[in-house]
Amino acid sequence: MKQILKFLIKNRYFLLFLMLEFFALFFTIQNHSYHKSKFINSANGLTGSIYTKVNAISSFFNLKEENKHLIEENIRLKNLLEIENIDVSSENTHLDSTKFFKRFFYTSAKIIKNEYTKPNNYLLIDKGLKNGIQSEMAVINSRGIIGVTNNVSNHNATVISILNKYLKINAGFTNSDYFGTLSWNGKDYKTVQLLDLPRQAQFKIGDTIITGGKSNTFPKGILVGKIKNFEKTNNVYQIINITLFNDMSSLNNVNIITNLQRNEIQQLEKLNNE
Repeated sequence: MKQILKFLIKNRYFLLFLMLEFFALFFTIQNHSYHKSKFINSANGLTGSIYTKVNAISSFFNLKEENKHLIEENIRLKNLLEIENIDVSSENTHLDSTKFFKRFFYTSAKIIKNEYTKPNNYLLIDKGLKNGIQSEMAVINSRGIIGVTNNVSNHNATVISILNKYLKINAGFTNSDYFGTLSWNGKDYKTVQLLDLPRQAQFKIGDTIITGGKSNTFPKGILVGKIKNFEKTNNVYQIINITLFNDMSSLNNVNIITNLQRNEIQQLEKLNNE
């Protein structure tokens, strides 16, 4: 308290000057419409600028939550669009499993570990058995394929990356039904190889490669990448290099695809092999 009194006494003339200036400015603004309008406009401009900056800062810190909501909404729409003849405009759409056909179900997840520099790379995601995740499920994002689930615990799962020499995926072209086997030679993390194509297949550099749908894991039409170059010997394609759409060194959110008919198909295949 003594320090405050000392400060007031020491600066009494300056404080008096500020008070008089304030009253002078106040009465000037109140009694002159021009000054009043200028002051209001300036105050509104300053206030608007402050609110804009506060809102920008608030929006920045809310991006993570907003992104989470967008991912969840995207998954919901994908699951609805997997059902034939259904109106997805209603948020409270009731699904009758006896009436509608559905083959694939999508679950969102986040990558918490990502390898891309080894010959056989793996990823780790934050979903597991308690979320319905099992082994041999396709893992993708909005840009295309990422890998296939491998070992699964209650809350996590490992994913065999497309950058793994042991992973083989059926893949083909957007403009024809020819298909081959997608694999990785362990060299460039941006490039994979398409092998075992029939010699009559027609394509060119820049053509888009997609999953072929000839397996129980990936649906047909998932993006892979574009043809970078190829080698041909005696009219036979030896290697076709594919530049991936995904940057495998920078991955975050993914979708896991469950094939709801997988067990049924495997049982039929087992009967044929007996």
